Amino acid sequence: MPASTKLTRSLVDVAMGRAHADLVIRGGKWVCVQSGEIVPNTDIAIVDGHIAYVGSDASHTIGKKTKVIDAKGRFLVPGLLDGHMHVESGMVTVTEFVRTVAVRGTTGMFIDPHEIANIFGLKGVKLMVDEAQKQPIHVWVQMPSCVPSSPGFETPGASLGPKEVAEAMKWKGIIGLGEMMNFPGVYMSDRKMLDEMSATHAAGKTIGGHYASPDLGLPFHGYVAGGAEDDHEGTRVEDAIARVRQGMKAMLRYGSAWHDVANQVQAITEKKLDSRRFILCTDDSHAETLTNEGHMDRVLRHAISVGLSPMTAIQMMTINTAEHFGLTKEMGMIAPGRWADVLLVEDLKNFKADVVIAKGQVIAENGKLLINLPAVKYPKWVTKSMHLKRTLKAEDFALRTRAVNGSEVEAHVIGVIENQAPTRHLRMKVKAEDGEVKADLKHDIAKIALVERHRATGQVTVGLVNGFEFTRNCAIGSTVAHDSHHMIVVGTDDESMAIAANQLAKCGGGQVVVMDGKVIGLVDLPIAGLMSNESADIVAKKAGTVLDGFKMCGSELNNPNMQLSLLGLVVIPELRISDKGLVDVTNFDFISVLDD
Repeated sequence: MPASTKLTRSLVDVAMGRAHADLVIRGGKWVCVQSGEIVPNTDIAIVDGHIAYVGSDASHTIGKKTKVIDAKGRFLVPGLLDGHMHVESGMVTVTEFVRTVAVRGTTGMFIDPHEIANIFGLKGVKLMVDEAQKQPIHVWVQMPSCVPSSPGFETPGASLGPKEVAEAMKWKGIIGLGEMMNFPGVYMSDRKMLDEMSATHAAGKTIGGHYASPDLGLPFHGYVAGGAEDDHEGTRVEDAIARVRQGMKAMLRYGSAWHDVANQVQAITEKKLDSRRFILCTDDSHAETLTNEGHMDRVLRHAISVGLSPMTAIQMMTINTAEHFGLTKEMGMIAPGRWADVLLVEDLKNFKADVVIAKGQVIAENGKLLINLPAVKYPKWVTKSMHLKRTLKAEDFALRTRAVNGSEVEAHVIGVIENQAPTRHLRMKVKAEDGEVKADLKHDIAKIALVERHRATGQVTVGLVNGFEFTRNCAIGSTVAHDSHHMIVVGTDDESMAIAANQLAKCGGGQVVVMDGKVIGLVDLPIAGLMSNESADIVAKKAGTVLDGFKMCGSELNNPNMQLSLLGLVVIPELRISDKGLVDVTNFDFISVLDD
């Protein structure tokens, strides 16, 4: 008998009372996302990890070996799904990410490992897929689409194309194509981009979107015509409306640093658009956020606080997400035939999962994991990703100018926007001093340098950045630097910048804070320079020293380390830095830092 037939027979027999359930939950309030109702006095019978019966009385399914849980009138909620996220942003491995979020009610994640793909290519993706398959919750992988994110504007550690995409579409665990970030490539009919999307379409899988532009004119329409089926880059209510009207799913993100739910949710609460075309996700969550505030439970509480009803918010991270990826036969709702992913919750508004059941197994109670997670060994090549040509010196971070000493020159400065991924292209006056332009604390101008770390070219690109509000002689470095993940260092004095860069090279990557020549904050991330295999709470504490270091340097931004990590992302306007120079993303062209 085929496995699927055997499971179907078990489900039918339990539903009819001819066989006994493995687990029965009694007396709960069923949050029925498929109908939008809350149904009181509901029982759920589970067998072979799946739901066999949902109704008012499951006593006919209970046998001597059946485990019975008394819900005591608590809500029965489908397991929460994160429709778009990057595990690497948590600075931990897939397993450690799961350890942290599963206890909070996340039972499914759709991950795009394009961070590790930019360093190790297809073998890096396969590493993540293999680990995802071992987890007690559902971890689906989207094949990274844009490696590099913007060809010609940066040098990645690896490259992927249509051939690799077509190969990955055959792998178990691949759910679709990761966010198509090269939106100009799509609307300009770039062959590589269109071939990757075509390969995904031919495999019958979902194409993830990423249209990071406020222009909703013809470029937007051309991008949608290319086949992207969702987008998480909107920040305005008109962005959400435009995407939904054009047949996309609007993914509203609430991560550690990107807070885009409040504005866009008005499309539902005020403009009365159908909420079933909207999905809630995190995109990027820092280890400290995951440990101290939560994951999708945090997003749910926030979404309710800005005007969504609990039912609507839950639908936007359960059935809507499952439907988008073609998985409603498997998950996204509490209904027969689906995986038994069920949360017992006392209060929907102040959401906290008392009991977490995933794939029919009680995996957590009261925030404590009850099961063992798989032990994962990483090959040596994963921890050998730092390749610098030489030990760096202060003079490597000098910004040279031809301007006369003491004169002013106009500079193109990257302007950080708190809690948003886009930056501003600022034009600011800076002073020439002995053939250099230095940081200017008074006007909030720090230096930013990108150090190439994949091919040991020795290239160091230096620019200027505004918005960190540093008040001390300091430097902060990171090898978490989307998407090519070279090393980015911001600072107010060149000596500290050199110390920060060399410290990261020594520890295999991570994030570091140097003040007055001393390291005051450090999180080491030896796996690709992106992740640690330590537990999230340990990583969070280490990362906390980096956040504390930012404050000691004078920066009061929310999650400034995540703002820093995006300053090399050359597909989001307006101004970014790469190993090849300063990039005007609005016009997709290189520009000089100084007009001298």
